[in-house]
Amino acid sequence: MKRSLLALTLLSVPSLAQTNAPFTVNGRGFGSLQDAVSSIQQGTATILIAPGTYRQCAVQAGGHITFKAVQPGTAIFESVACEGKAAFVLRGLGSAVDGIVFRGYSVGDGNGAGIRIEMGNLAVTNSMFLDSQEGILGGGPTTKRITIDRSTFSGLGQCDVSPGCSHAIYLANDGSVTVTNSRFERGTGGHYVKLRSPTVTITDNSFDDTGGRKTNYMIDLPDGATGLIARNTFVQGRNKENHTGLIVVAAEAKTYRSTGLRVEGNDARLSPGDSSSPAFLADYSHDKLALGANRLGAGLRPFETR
Repeated sequence: MKRSLLALTLLSVPSLAQTNAPFTVNGRGFGSLQDAVSSIQQGTATILIAPGTYRQCAVQAGGHITFKAVQPGTAIFESVACEGKAAFVLRGLGSAVDGIVFRGYSVGDGNGAGIRIEMGNLAVTNSMFLDSQEGILGGGPTTKRITIDRSTFSGLGQCDVSPGCSHAIYLANDGSVTVTNSRFERGTGGHYVKLRSPTVTITDNSFDDTGGRKTNYMIDLPDGATGLIARNTFVQGRNKENHTGLIVVAAEAKTYRSTGLRVEGNDARLSPGDSSSPAFLADYSHDKLALGANRLGAGLRPFETR
C-alpha cells in the first residue's frame, strides 16, 4: 500500500527534530547532556555534540562514553558544575573527550574543573581548558590509564581559595598518565602538571609561564615516578610563588621508585629579567635518575638533589 504524502511528511518530522538536537546518540537526539549520558547506561556509545555554548553538566555513572564535538572547538561548556565538581563528572567504565572547550569553572572548595575523572580510563584529545580553578582533576583505583593529547590549558590554577592549591592538571592513579603535544600557559596558581602515578610520559609539550602569576612548578611528581620527560619546551616566568625548580621529583613522598626516570631532549629558558636561578630538575627521591642532554638557558642549574 502506498503511503500518503501527509504520512510521509509526519514520518520525517521526528528525524529532523533529532538531527537538530544538540546531543545525539546513535541517531537519537537529546536536549540535555545528562539525558544523553543516562540513555547509554552500561553500554558503549558516542555522544555527538553540536556547536554551541552550553551551561549544563553531566555525571557518567556507567558504560564507555565518548564525548565528541561535531566540529572541534565549537562545543563550549561554561561555568555550570555537577556535584560542585566539574562539567563532566566521570565514573563509568571508560571515557573519552574529543574537541570540546571548557571554560569558567569555579566552585567553593577551589577545585572547579572541566573534567573530574573518578573511575575508569580516560582519553582527552584536541580539547581546551580555560580560565578555571582546574583543568582536569581526579583519578582512582579503577583508573589505570589516562592520556591527554593535543590540548590547551590556559588561565588555570589557584592557591587562594582553599588551603591546598589547584592545578592545570592534577591526576592520580596506580597505572600511567601520558601528556603529549599539549600547551600550558598563563597559569594562575599551583603547578601546571601534577601527577601521582608510578609511570608518566610527558613529551612534546610547551610550557609558557611568561604570563603566569603565583605559579609553582611546571611538572610536579610529588610521589616519585618512572617514565619519560622529553622534547618539551619550558619558559619560566617571573611572577611565581615558587621559583625553586621547573621539574620536581618526590617532594612530598617516595611512594614510587624514580630510578631510571628519563629527562632528556628538553629546551628550558628563563624569561628576560628573571634572576631566580632555579634548578631545571630538582630531586628529593635520591634514586638514580637518567638525566640526559637538555638545552638550558642562562641562569638555570641543570640538577639539584635535596
